[in-house]
Amino acid sequence: MDNKSAFCAEIYDNKIRKVIPFYDEIYDQITDLIRTYFGDRSISLLDTGCGTGRMGLQASETLNLLELVLCDPSEKMLEGAREKLAGKNAEFCMCGSEELNFENRFDVVTAIQCHHYFDRSQRETAVKKCFRALKPGGMFICFENTAPFTETGRDLVLKRIENFGLNAGRTPEEAAHHTGRYNTEYFPVTVSDHLELLRKTGFAVSEIFWLSYLQSGYYAVK
Repeated sequence: MDNKSAFCAEIYDNKIRKVIPFYDEIYDQITDLIRTYFGDRSISLLDTGCGTGRMGLQASETLNLLELVLCDPSEKMLEGAREKLAGKNAEFCMCGSEELNFENRFDVVTAIQCHHYFDRSQRETAVKKCFRALKPGGMFICFENTAPFTETGRDLVLKRIENFGLNAGRTPEEAAHHTGRYNTEYFPVTVSDHLELLRKTGFAVSEIFWLSYLQSGYYAVK
């Protein structure tokens, strides 16, 4: 495996829609949020944990960008991102969120489905690095697999995810393997934990704006 996701880089884009409901809608919601907050302003954007460049491509096509930087710890993923954004004005860095070394540079930092691979200490470091990379007034947007508050809630949502995978064409074994990764290969925390970490980091504003199945989306303003 060339990254921590369930899929290698070569098949990631084709497979991810079979395990994350409303996958494309998530990116539409992110770009709508950015446009609503910044209006027609030209902005600089960092996408950390960029994978094969899905966010970077949509941002380059729908937002008024002065600068676009994509980071990922997997060279294979970055190869896919470079291919997807061929001809676009983008910079690529091989590093994870916890290794970012930017300061007061970006209007927007996005981290989509990447921080849930961290333990709590690593997650806190990663969010602090994203905070540091933002200009004052800049916006951090993250999407994560999120833990329900109860065992009943966990069991129900994992069963729903299995059913979603089966309806999308996955085999029973594939669907069960994917839900078996919960709290073994990725480590979700609750909505409350997410918001508390954003406040603790120093963001002046922290809000949830999306919740579906296991995915939740947050924005925070520095």
